[in-house]
Amino acid sequence: MNIRITSHRDPEPLDLTAFGQLAEFVLEREDVPEQTELSLAVVDIEEMTALNERYRSLEGPTDVLSFGCDDPCPVGSDEPITLGDVVIAPEVAEAQASEHGNTVEEELNLLLVHGVLHLLGYDHGDDESAEAMQQRESELLEAYALHSKR
Repeated sequence: MNIRITSHRDPEPLDLTAFGQLAEFVLEREDVPEQTELSLAVVDIEEMTALNERYRSLEGPTDVLSFGCDDPCPVGSDEPITLGDVVIAPEVAEAQASEHGNTVEEELNLLLVHGVLHLLGYDHGDDESAEAMQQRESELLEAYALHSKR
């Protein structure tokens, strides 16, 4: 797996290495091919607001956005598979963590898993899909917590 992580915030107070480890864990558990590439970006609230307005036509910031590779992803036989981009706004996560009964770290981890699952085809457009996605998020986060304690 090739996971590229960038921060558009200066300075970046988050441990971006931990983000990469969680993303890799999710991709492995979802049986994504080893030659897959994923991009993670950590942005400030202003940039997330601009992205949300531009790509979703919604005012204000959101917590996480996923941008899948154009369909179909052009891949040669020996080229890596580009999965897409996950963009996270930690300030939004911090604000909503207590609303959801999470620590900031738990909220950020949930958003990362949520964003990656979107790139893998999960959605929450209806109740059944939302329930399946939430169930998978919970399973992955619980498995990662156990894995991290080792």
